[in-house]
Amino acid sequence: MIRSEKRIGAGERKKRKRMKRRKLLTVILAAALTASVAAGCGKKEETVPEETAETVTEETAEPEEQTKEESAAEAGAETEAETKEETADPAEVPYAEITVKDYGLIRVMLEPAEAPETVRNFIDLAESGFYDGLTFHRIMDGFMMQGGDPDGNGTGGADKTIKGEFALNGVENNISHVRGVISMARSQDPDSASSQFFIVQSDSTFLDGQYAGFGRVTEGIEIVDQICADAKPTDNNGTIPPAEQPVMESVKIVYEKVLY
Repeated sequence: MIRSEKRIGAGERKKRKRMKRRKLLTVILAAALTASVAAGCGKKEETVPEETAETVTEETAEPEEQTKEESAAEAGAETEAETKEETADPAEVPYAEITVKDYGLIRVMLEPAEAPETVRNFIDLAESGFYDGLTFHRIMDGFMMQGGDPDGNGTGGADKTIKGEFALNGVENNISHVRGVISMARSQDPDSASSQFFIVQSDSTFLDGQYAGFGRVTEGIEIVDQICADAKPTDNNGTIPPAEQPVMESVKIVYEKVLY
């Protein structure tokens, strides 16, 4: 019985050793698991700065987008303001003021866009005083009245001639010879215009493309009518005797600002 008890005691000791080993293993596993959980929690906390960084970036991006929008709006406002200034900037339009003795003022708007050389030549002559004291030597009631000849008979002119700015001479000119248009007189040579001009009293569109229109009457067309009505030509060509030729007391050039 005693031997038997010794054997049982030895078995119990073995069991106890196994139990201690199991407990130790359980403790080690528990410690490992705890360490793993702690490590996992540490990683999760590291994501917070990333989220914070994204949030800051978004908050920073919003003002940047607003700045772009504001810049675009400001640029648009500046462009609109510049456009308005350009639109509001008036252009200077030349006018010829022809004062005819005993009749009054005939005001003509000149159109350099259609006949630049013709307008420039006319302005140069007028500003030099060339036309002052000259006459209308050829007048045909129902057609036109012609003047600007220093010789007073249709044969004279200034010191130079200019290119004829009309279609027949290869130059585009959209001014039609309707009532009130001022145009250059010339001989058979298309480039012979110099100082003589005529004012159309009645529509004469058959002249289009053959003579250089360069402006139109804006005031005083009734004066043109009166001069034509009073004229007493000596032939069918409208020749007016020198003593009866209406006199241009002055031809002045003025500029007016016009909004387009």
